[in-house]
Amino acid sequence: MDSVTALHWARREHAVVAAVSFDYGAKHNHREIPFAAEHAAQIGARHEVIALDFVNRLFASDLLKNGGDIPEGHYEAENMQRTVVPFRNAIMLSIACGFAESIGAGGLVIAAHGGDHAIYPDCREEFMRAIAEAMRLGTYAGVQLLRPFIALTKGGIAAEGARLGVDFARTWSCYKGGSIHCGKCGTCVERREAFAQAGLADPTEYASTEALPPRPEKTKRDS
Repeated sequence: MDSVTALHWARREHAVVAAVSFDYGAKHNHREIPFAAEHAAQIGARHEVIALDFVNRLFASDLLKNGGDIPEGHYEAENMQRTVVPFRNAIMLSIACGFAESIGAGGLVIAAHGGDHAIYPDCREEFMRAIAEAMRLGTYAGVQLLRPFIALTKGGIAAEGARLGVDFARTWSCYKGGSIHCGKCGTCVERREAFAQAGLADPTEYASTEALPPRPEKTKRDS
């Protein structure tokens, strides 16, 4: 739901040359990529799927098909670190940057947001500033990295998506990649919280709608 909202935001603010999805062996890639293609077609944008087979083969993460079971619980809990794919954003942004310069695009849009920061080091603004500078310096075009949601919560993204007319029923979050959202993995919990925080009806079908887990105490003290 983050990237789809970013796509529609980009269409409002800029001319979208293309949208890119990466098939890197995540358990849910086969569920989310068709929705990405659908939204790209909706705005008339070229959609490219880039295969990164080596990630599933060489990297350690429970998010990947070769990893263990997807953990359940609050998305800021320590066990969610098992879903981190090492240096994923750096790899994908590097490829996307080369593609952007090749097709004459002046920038990239990434949907990293405030809720990602607790778990994913390559979603934090310190990292984004560093790789944005590398992209600018490493391309003739000075390709820019736009991160419109970096200070937003997931609820803020849901609210922005609603303003943009995003059909969130046609998006996918669940890391387990089953026939419907599980409702219990960290990204399902985050999705459910986001709609509640935004005061929006959640159009998602979940296997479980039991009470959401509380935020970990350590996060409360550190926030």
